[in-house]
Amino acid sequence: MKTAQKSASLIPSLLLLLATSLTLTVAHGANKNGFDLNKSLISSEDIHQGGPPRDGIPAINRPKFIKARKADFLHKNDRVLALFRNGRAKAYPIAIMNWHEIVNDTIGGEAVVITYCPLCGTGVAFSAHAANRKLDFGVSGLLYNSDVLLYDRQTESLWSQLLGQAISGTLKGTKLKPVVLEHTLWGDWQQRHPNTKVLSTDTGSRRDYKRDPYAGYENSQGIYFPVTHKNPRYHPKERVLGLEINGRFKAYPFSELSQATEPVADSFEEQQINIHYDKEYQSARAFNAQGDEIATITSFWFAWYAFHPDTAIYSAP
Repeated sequence: MKTAQKSASLIPSLLLLLATSLTLTVAHGANKNGFDLNKSLISSEDIHQGGPPRDGIPAINRPKFIKARKADFLHKNDRVLALFRNGRAKAYPIAIMNWHEIVNDTIGGEAVVITYCPLCGTGVAFSAHAANRKLDFGVSGLLYNSDVLLYDRQTESLWSQLLGQAISGTLKGTKLKPVVLEHTLWGDWQQRHPNTKVLSTDTGSRRDYKRDPYAGYENSQGIYFPVTHKNPRYHPKERVLGLEINGRFKAYPFSELSQATEPVADSFEEQQINIHYDKEYQSARAFNAQGDEIATITSFWFAWYAFHPDTAIYSAP
């Protein structure tokens, strides 16, 4: 037990280390954690070292899954990222994602990558195929706008999670195809998908998944790394549902959705959008006029605005 606790304490996701690691971002110029940023789409001055080295936060490369009834470490109010695709359902507990941030997985034979940034509250899934090849991803240890930068092991290109785009390396400018991913509570997902598989705590790493290394963070005003744009309209950690249509962006703050009649019928970029918000489960989903679910991002307000300062914002009538 003492050995496991010692190993867990080394994980650089503790808030103190996140704060103090800001001092590391100045001295390394355009080469950080071994990544050459000289020709990056983002200025190297805006890319910060989060504390850990490359792969210091270990991605899960061979995920194991268990049946829902065996996931006794989960409680109904625990948050999960959840995927239903190719007739299969899978849940990725935030309690595990906090410590790993990336799961390289397959669902129904399709290669996908599940990503989570604890600092931005963002869970995003992508197809793992880009530029006519299958990619495997790791955690670079670098941040842009306080958001995780992934890297692919095939070309060592850096990828912005929230931009869904490679910002350096041979694949610079390439975009990943987003996959619909829900951000909800375990009780909700298990009820709707009782046959779901659940990511196992048997990850191959020694971590205390019962402990939240970011406890208190999502309710605080604090942002621990620089961001390019700020807007005090909402609490920094207000959850919003963000979507992109035709290169334009819109945010649906949960505080606004909670005041509206459900479902919320909206129009954006000349398209009919229906937002389904569940106040009990603190989750939201978007559908087009044909009833097809749209890939969206649930995010903290500060993170969405940092990336999209020109975002449209839904206000309750």
